[in-house]
Amino acid sequence: MSERIYEIENADISFEQLKNFTDYDSIFLQNETKETIARCRSYLDDKIKSDDELYYGINTGFGYLQNVRIDNSQLETLQENLIKSHACGLGDEVPSDIVKLMLFLKIKSLSYGHSGVQVNTVDRLVDMYNYNILPVIYTQGSLGASGDLAPLSHLCLPLIGLGEVYYNGKKQPSSEVLQILGWEPIKLKSKEGLALINGTQFMSSYGIYNLIKADKLMKWANIIAAISFEGFDCVLYPFNKNIHAVRSHLGQVSVAEEMRNLLEGSEMAIQKKSQVQDPYSFRCIPQVHGATLDTINYVQSVFIKEVNSVTDNPNIFPEEDLIISGGNFHGQPLALALDFLSIAMSELANISERRTYQLISGLRNLPPFLVKNPGLNSGFMIPQYTAAGIVSENKQLCSPSSVDSIPSSINQEDHVSMGANGAVKCKRIIDNVEKVLAIELLTAVQAIEFRRPHKTSEQLEKIIVSFREKVTFNDADRVLHDDMKKSIEFLRNYSI
Repeated sequence: MSERIYEIENADISFEQLKNFTDYDSIFLQNETKETIARCRSYLDDKIKSDDELYYGINTGFGYLQNVRIDNSQLETLQENLIKSHACGLGDEVPSDIVKLMLFLKIKSLSYGHSGVQVNTVDRLVDMYNYNILPVIYTQGSLGASGDLAPLSHLCLPLIGLGEVYYNGKKQPSSEVLQILGWEPIKLKSKEGLALINGTQFMSSYGIYNLIKADKLMKWANIIAAISFEGFDCVLYPFNKNIHAVRSHLGQVSVAEEMRNLLEGSEMAIQKKSQVQDPYSFRCIPQVHGATLDTINYVQSVFIKEVNSVTDNPNIFPEEDLIISGGNFHGQPLALALDFLSIAMSELANISERRTYQLISGLRNLPPFLVKNPGLNSGFMIPQYTAAGIVSENKQLCSPSSVDSIPSSINQEDHVSMGANGAVKCKRIIDNVEKVLAIELLTAVQAIEFRRPHKTSEQLEKIIVSFREKVTFNDADRVLHDDMKKSIEFLRNYSI
């Protein structure tokens, strides 16, 4: 198999490309991109030598210390001190896939040539990505403004031979890894430390990771809902395209069409029904799932805009002879979008748990708790408890982070987004959604067995058969924790 390579260029990257970022064996900077980076660096070097003006973070202190001039002879020390002093993360370690995405997105942002970094600094970040040298970064420490200062400092400590990294599956001091590879620590020049740790790559990486998972879970939510729909012996009318044409939200129309496609050719769906209508958790699948789909698409547009942007400060424009201090590091667009995504994904779990509850309730000629000899056997009683507990946890987690702000740096940084907290919290919510959907799948496939010998659609039967290879029919009580874990793994590994 040929090596899969991604070229870092000035063109925007798409969500589809980002979805497959872990598939790249290596990345590299195009020559044109290197020239753009070098041109900006050269401009900044000349400016510092010939100009007595103060430029924030380049020849001044940081934050409240913005008016303290730093002598040219101390500019390299200033940048190293910045990274060392700002590496103040605590909490859990950031998952490796997100760390790798942080490296990727930091390289992408620096590649536009408005940050003043050296080419060899960006090259070292590329080498870290290609050699799978992943810095140890922590989930706590960023306020989501001023850039993701603490996590990005931990990301960049290895450039100067400090901090810890994972290399060859082992956590070790970065200085040892540099020695193994024969790499010298980078000597940072003016502005570089600030360029490296200003930026939204912690929030952005979590956001893209969350969106990739949300994209897959959205597809699963429709498939699992369709299996539950069959298990509960529901009527097809709510998916009629005429209903959705007169309330034409794009997500709603799309989900209704998807449900029609998933159920096409089903024997179960065309059986005569005793009821006229079904509960909202079945009847309103297009309206509820569709609203979440619309939210995912909106949030995706925000994050794709962000990852194709320059988010450090100040920004340098060599062609216009400008060095401008602004606020592109502020995470407000991301913070609001992350809270929106959290709420929308939580609703997928909320309605999923309601379908699970309906399936075990002993209605529609289904046995109570979907088990033979109920009473002697508890069947699927407690998986629904677990789903309910997780859904309740998600409701608590959905309190928005973006409405909070705590001033810092002696009130120089007096409004912050708290988007980093929102990003970490959003991941936890989405992980919870996966668990609730897995419980619904486990329950729905059990319910389907009580509708035999009729079959559902060919698409759904294929999934059910594959699922049954992992989880067998529950004929009597057993340890359902094991089945639930297998169901989660099935969602992660089955290709849809």
